[in-house]
Amino acid sequence: MTDPMPVIQSLLSGLPIFLLHLSCATLAWMAALALYMWITPHDEFALIRAGNDAAAISLGGAAIGLAIPLGFCLAGSVNVWDIMIWGSVTLILQLIAFRVVDYLLGSLPARIEANERSAAIFLAMMKVAIACLTGAAVAG
Repeated sequence: MTDPMPVIQSLLSGLPIFLLHLSCATLAWMAALALYMWITPHDEFALIRAGNDAAAISLGGAAIGLAIPLGFCLAGSVNVWDIMIWGSVTLILQLIAFRVVDYLLGSLPARIEANERSAAIFLAMMKVAIACLTGAAVAG
């Protein structure tokens, strides 16, 4: 059996940086999601509590769409500023995706409030598509 001390020492030396980067990415994700919900003209949580599937799909797409690029950034970040800057870029791109889908479909907030799942699914998939492209660009 080999000596476990090098592995334990590696864990102890890397754990603070891991926790710092994970905490910053999580805070950036939560702040971006909160800002996204504040900017959208409907109250997603109130709609979800009322059983609105479209709001849940839309907000879930936003949560995933904001997390994917942050995950890629977290994997390749050299410092906390990388995470915070790319988190901001991710939020801006998600807001643009919301506006583009709103333009294409027309009155997207009203459609989500009316529980129109097809509009919410399209919006969520656009958010995930943008997130995949953004994540790949961040990783590149």
